[in-house]
Amino acid sequence: MVTTIEIVCFDGFEELDAIGPYEVLQVAASRGLPLDVSLVTLEACDRVTAANGLRIEPDGVLSVAEPPDIVVVPGGGWNDRDSAGAWAEAERGAIPSALADLHDAGTTVAAVCTGGMLLARAGLLDGRPAVTHAGALDDLRETGAEVVDARYVDDGDVLTAGGITAGLDLALHLIERLADAETADAVATHMEYERRG
Repeated sequence: MVTTIEIVCFDGFEELDAIGPYEVLQVAASRGLPLDVSLVTLEACDRVTAANGLRIEPDGVLSVAEPPDIVVVPGGGWNDRDSAGAWAEAERGAIPSALADLHDAGTTVAAVCTGGMLLARAGLLDGRPAVTHAGALDDLRETGAEVVDARYVDDGDVLTAGGITAGLDLALHLIERLADAETADAVATHMEYERRG
Protein backbone atom coordinates (compact mmCIF):
# COMPACT_ATOMS: atom_id res chain seq x y z
CA MET A 1 0.00 0.00 0.00
CA VAL A 2 1.34 3.42 -0.99
CA THR A 3 1.50 6.15 1.66
CA THR A 4 0.56 9.57 0.28
CA ILE A 5 2.48 12.51 1.70
CA GLU A 6 1.66 16.05 0.67
CA ILE A 7 3.85 19.02 1.57
CA VAL A 8 1.82 22.23 1.62
CA CYS A 9 3.58 25.20 0.03
CA PHE A 10 2.54 28.85 0.20
CA ASP A 11 4.17 32.13 -0.74
CA GLY A 12 6.95 32.89 1.72
CA PHE A 13 7.54 29.33 2.95
CA GLU A 14 11.09 28.60 4.10
CA GLU A 15 12.72 26.60 1.31
CA LEU A 16 14.51 23.95 3.37
CA ASP A 17 11.43 23.38 5.56
CA ALA A 18 9.69 21.87 2.53
CA ILE A 19 12.45 20.82 0.15
CA GLY A 20 14.50 19.06 2.84
CA PRO A 21 11.71 16.65 3.85
CA TYR A 22 10.69 16.31 0.19
CA GLU A 23 14.16 15.11 -0.80
CA VAL A 24 14.49 12.77 2.18
CA LEU A 25 11.13 11.19 1.40
CA GLN A 26 11.82 10.96 -2.35
CA VAL A 27 15.16 9.25 -1.69
CA ALA A 28 13.30 6.72 0.47
CA ALA A 29 10.78 6.21 -2.34
CA SER A 30 13.57 5.68 -4.87
CA ARG A 31 14.96 3.00 -2.55
CA GLY A 32 11.67 1.07 -2.61
CA LEU A 33 9.58 2.56 0.19
CA PRO A 34 6.04 2.85 -1.24
CA LEU A 35 5.57 6.62 -0.98
CA ASP A 36 3.79 9.13 -3.19
CA VAL A 37 5.28 12.50 -2.21
CA SER A 38 4.10 15.77 -3.71
CA LEU A 39 4.29 19.52 -3.23
CA VAL A 40 0.81 21.03 -3.10
CA THR A 41 -0.94 24.32 -2.44
CA LEU A 42 -4.27 25.05 -0.82
CA GLU A 43 -5.59 26.71 -3.97
CA ALA A 44 -4.71 26.04 -7.60
CA CYS A 45 -1.81 28.17 -8.86
CA ASP A 46 0.99 27.97 -11.39
CA ARG A 47 3.82 28.92 -9.05
CA VAL A 48 4.70 29.56 -5.42
CA THR A 49 7.62 31.78 -4.39
CA ALA A 50 9.49 30.78 -1.24
CA ALA A 51 11.09 33.08 1.34
CA ASN A 52 14.45 33.32 -0.42
CA GLY A 53 13.10 33.51 -3.96
CA LEU A 54 12.93 29.84 -5.00
CA ARG A 55 9.95 29.33 -7.30
CA ILE A 56 8.22 25.98 -7.53
CA GLU A 57 5.40 24.63 -9.64
CA PRO A 58 3.08 22.69 -7.31
CA ASP A 59 2.07 19.14 -8.19
CA GLY A 60 -1.54 19.73 -7.21
CA VAL A 61 -3.99 21.03 -4.64
CA LEU A 62 -4.49 19.83 -1.08
CA SER A 63 -7.91 18.20 -0.84
CA VAL A 64 -9.94 17.39 2.24
CA ALA A 65 -12.20 15.30 -0.01
CA GLU A 66 -9.24 13.06 -0.90
CA PRO A 67 -7.02 13.45 2.16
CA PRO A 68 -3.40 12.33 2.09
CA ASP A 69 -2.12 9.92 4.71
CA ILE A 70 0.36 12.54 5.94
CA VAL A 71 0.54 16.29 5.39
CA VAL A 72 3.70 18.28 6.12
CA VAL A 73 3.57 22.04 6.68
CA PRO A 74 6.68 24.24 6.41
CA GLY A 75 7.18 27.53 8.18
CA GLY A 76 8.84 30.78 7.21
CA GLY A 77 8.18 34.46 7.82
CA TRP A 78 6.72 34.01 11.30
CA ASN A 79 9.27 35.87 13.37
CA ASP A 80 9.34 38.86 10.99
CA ARG A 81 5.54 38.95 10.69
CA ASP A 82 6.06 38.98 6.93
CA SER A 83 3.23 39.65 4.51
CA ALA A 84 3.97 36.23 2.99
CA GLY A 85 4.77 33.14 5.02
CA ALA A 86 3.46 31.25 8.03
CA TRP A 87 2.41 34.41 9.91
CA ALA A 88 0.36 35.63 6.95
CA GLU A 89 -1.19 32.18 6.47
CA ALA A 90 -2.09 31.97 10.16
CA GLU A 91 -3.78 35.36 9.92
CA ARG A 92 -5.59 34.35 6.73
CA GLY A 93 -6.81 31.16 8.41
CA ALA A 94 -7.43 28.97 5.37
CA ILE A 95 -4.48 26.61 5.90
CA PRO A 96 -5.15 26.13 9.64
CA SER A 97 -8.79 25.39 8.82
CA ALA A 98 -7.80 22.83 6.18
CA LEU A 99 -5.32 21.22 8.59
CA ALA A 100 -8.03 20.84 11.24
CA ASP A 101 -10.36 19.26 8.66
CA LEU A 102 -7.64 16.90 7.42
CA HIS A 103 -6.76 15.87 10.97
CA ASP A 104 -10.45 15.20 11.66
CA ALA A 105 -10.49 13.04 8.50
CA GLY A 106 -7.64 10.90 9.86
CA THR A 107 -4.61 12.52 8.24
CA THR A 108 -1.40 12.59 10.27
CA VAL A 109 -0.28 16.22 10.43
CA ALA A 110 3.38 17.23 10.67
CA ALA A 111 5.04 20.64 10.75
CA VAL A 112 8.55 21.94 10.33
CA CYS A 113 9.80 25.11 12.00
CA THR A 114 7.09 27.78 12.36
CA GLY A 115 4.73 25.63 10.34
CA GLY A 116 3.93 24.38 13.84
CA MET A 117 2.27 27.72 14.50
CA LEU A 118 -0.22 26.89 11.75
CA LEU A 119 -0.98 23.63 13.58
CA ALA A 120 -1.43 25.64 16.77
CA ARG A 121 -3.85 28.01 14.99
CA ALA A 122 -5.74 24.92 13.85
CA GLY A 123 -6.13 23.88 17.49
CA LEU A 124 -4.07 20.74 16.92
CA LEU A 125 -1.43 21.47 19.57
CA ASP A 126 -3.70 22.31 22.52
CA GLY A 127 -2.21 20.55 25.55
CA ARG A 128 0.10 18.49 23.34
CA PRO A 129 3.90 18.34 23.36
CA ALA A 130 5.36 20.34 20.48
CA VAL A 131 8.39 22.26 19.26
CA THR A 132 8.99 25.00 16.71
CA HIS A 133 11.77 27.37 15.65
CA ALA A 134 13.62 28.77 18.67
CA GLY A 135 12.49 32.29 17.76
CA ALA A 136 8.82 31.31 18.05
CA LEU A 137 8.87 29.22 21.23
CA ASP A 138 7.24 31.98 23.30
CA ASP A 139 4.46 32.27 20.73
CA LEU A 140 4.00 28.50 20.83
CA ARG A 141 3.75 28.52 24.64
CA GLU A 142 0.97 31.10 24.40
CA THR A 143 -1.13 28.71 22.29
CA GLY A 144 -1.49 26.14 25.05
CA ALA A 145 0.99 23.68 23.59
CA GLU A 146 3.40 21.92 25.94
CA VAL A 147 6.74 23.19 24.60
CA VAL A 148 9.40 20.47 24.56
CA ASP A 149 13.16 20.91 24.13
CA ALA A 150 13.66 18.47 21.25
CA ARG A 151 14.69 18.33 17.61
CA TYR A 152 11.25 16.92 16.76
CA VAL A 153 8.23 15.65 18.67
CA ASP A 154 6.11 12.66 17.66
CA ASP A 155 2.74 12.73 19.39
CA GLY A 156 1.14 10.06 17.25
CA ASP A 157 -1.10 11.80 14.74
CA VAL A 158 0.62 15.18 15.18
CA LEU A 159 4.37 15.75 14.75
CA THR A 160 6.38 18.95 15.01
CA ALA A 161 10.00 19.83 14.31
CA GLY A 162 12.26 22.65 15.39
CA GLY A 163 13.76 25.17 13.02
CA ILE A 164 14.59 24.61 9.38
CA THR A 165 17.10 21.70 9.27
CA ALA A 166 15.08 19.81 11.89
CA GLY A 167 12.75 18.95 9.02
CA LEU A 168 15.38 16.51 7.75
CA ASP A 169 15.26 14.65 11.06
CA LEU A 170 11.46 14.74 11.08
CA ALA A 171 11.36 13.20 7.60
CA LEU A 172 13.88 10.52 8.56
CA HIS A 173 11.75 9.78 11.63
CA LEU A 174 8.68 9.42 9.39
CA ILE A 175 10.62 6.91 7.29
CA GLU A 176 11.50 4.99 10.45
CA ARG A 177 7.80 5.00 11.44
CA LEU A 178 6.69 3.83 8.01
CA ALA A 179 9.47 1.27 7.51
CA ASP A 180 12.27 0.81 10.04
CA ALA A 181 15.43 2.39 11.46
CA GLU A 182 17.60 0.58 8.92
CA THR A 183 15.78 2.21 6.01
CA ALA A 184 15.96 5.65 7.63
CA ASP A 185 19.66 5.20 8.35
CA ALA A 186 20.30 4.10 4.76
CA VAL A 187 18.61 7.27 3.47
CA ALA A 188 20.63 9.42 5.88
CA THR A 189 23.84 7.71 4.77
CA HIS A 190 22.96 8.19 1.10
CA MET A 191 22.40 11.90 1.76
CA GLU A 192 25.58 12.11 3.87
CA TYR A 193 23.51 13.44 6.75
CA GLU A 194 24.09 12.62 10.40
CA ARG A 195 20.75 12.07 12.12
CA ARG A 196 19.97 14.17 15.17
CA GLY A 197 17.08 13.96 17.49
